[in-house]
Amino acid sequence: MIALIQRVSEAAVRVDGEVVGEIDQGLLVLLGVEKDDDEAKAKRLMERVTTYRVFEDDEGKMNLNVKQVNGQVLVVSQFTLPADTKKAREQAFLAAHIRRMPSVFMTTFLICVSKNCLRSEAVLLPI
Repeated sequence: MIALIQRVSEAAVRVDGEVVGEIDQGLLVLLGVEKDDDEAKAKRLMERVTTYRVFEDDEGKMNLNVKQVNGQVLVVSQFTLPADTKKAREQAFLAAHIRRMPSVFMTTFLICVSKNCLRSEAVLLPI
C-alpha cells in the first residue's frame, strides 16, 4: 500500500459536481493498493497514518497526531500511485483483477481508522 498524506483544514471530493466525501480538520489520504497487499499491511499503514505528528501543539511545534486533535480522515482510492512509469510516458496499471482489490483493503483501512479517529470517510473512485 502506498499512502500520500496531506494535512487539511477541510477537504471534499466531488464527482460530477456532487460531494461524495468531505471532512473538516484532519488528513486527506490518497491510498494506492498494490498486488502484494494484505489486511496486515492495511492495519500497519493505518497505525502509521493516524500516529504521524503533523499538527501543531500549543507551542507551534508539529507534535500532535490526528487523534490528538480530534481530526477526521478522508481516504480516497488512487490506483495511479503504485503505477509503473518506467517506460516512457505510458503508465502500466495493475491488471483488471487486481483493480477490484482496493475496495477490500479500503474497507479494512477505513474500519481501522474509524476506531482511532473522530470521523472518517472513504471514497472509492471508479477506474
